[in-house]
Amino acid sequence: MGKRLRSGFTTGSCAAAAAKAAALALLEGIFPEEIAIPFPDGSRKSFRIHACKTAEGDATASVIKDAGDDPDVTNGAEIIATVSSGRKRQAGGNCVLLGNIRLCRGPGVGQMTKPGLAVSVGEPAINPVPRQMICQAVREVTGSEKLTVIISVAGGEELALRTLNSRLGIVGGLSILGTTGIVRPISADAWTATIKASLDVAREAGLSEVVLSTGRTSEKGAQQLLNLPEEAYAMMGDYLEFSLKEAAQRGFSTVHLAGMWAKIMKAALRIPQTHVRHGALEVADGARLLASLGAEGALLEKFAQANTAREMYTHIEEAGRHDLTEAVCQKAREYCQEVTGGTVHVYLVNHKAEILAHV
Repeated sequence: MGKRLRSGFTTGSCAAAAAKAAALALLEGIFPEEIAIPFPDGSRKSFRIHACKTAEGDATASVIKDAGDDPDVTNGAEIIATVSSGRKRQAGGNCVLLGNIRLCRGPGVGQMTKPGLAVSVGEPAINPVPRQMICQAVREVTGSEKLTVIISVAGGEELALRTLNSRLGIVGGLSILGTTGIVRPISADAWTATIKASLDVAREAGLSEVVLSTGRTSEKGAQQLLNLPEEAYAMMGDYLEFSLKEAAQRGFSTVHLAGMWAKIMKAALRIPQTHVRHGALEVADGARLLASLGAEGALLEKFAQANTAREMYTHIEEAGRHDLTEAVCQKAREYCQEVTGGTVHVYLVNHKAEILAHV
């Protein structure tokens, strides 16, 4: 059995810990090296404080995010909170008033510019649970005293370029995320939340068509063919059936599905989750599918001996059997249309982002 993957903390819980430490420094002159904060499930967890100081009537503290064994873009990032008394307007960006706490975005934290997500247009991109955690943690120190809390992320503008934030309408930096305060490694929740958010933005933009792609290359292929706005594109990764159902639930009249051969073949085989861990493409299943679509003789024997779906495609190309490629795409389309109940177009894309087939 492999080593159990280590959980970590969300940007939201790190921001809450930094904010409480800064409030403690400002109001009580205490500069903690470690601080405990409440979590949504009622538990308490401790954080190591990276830096804590006061200057000109403000206090600033920071936490280095530890995402555990999750390959998170913000792992190792410095999450910073600056706290000041009253409603003093200072270096923060746009703000939201939460009872006695004015919560603002600082450098590296984004602003919402498109409708459809949990945070309103014009507000700091700090999600509802992180907002709640920050306020709860700070109120353990301040009670009902009025405070301004500015959340920043060191290098957040650059880190945001490695995310889908701009497509979701989050500009100027990262979003402060988390629903539990804990990051679970390679979290399915993170993927499905991003898919839902992308589809919500497309819906709010008034679009009737959406493009689901398995990755950036397949998305790029679809973009070259379709004249649709940026909001229409949603990266679904391996969550095929989940994404199709979510698209159907939001009433999109047409779904465009773009993927490479192995993923399209899995769709043709009606495999709902296409990651290799959950949807291993058994060569025998692939060979049976191709036999049912007209493969025979020496070609079918080659399919049966192939190690991967990619190898099968190489044999199809060498034999010039483009009818088999089209037939697999058609089978994938049938499955997708059954799930959505609507119109689906399927695009087979190669590693150069070229469209090889479209049904």
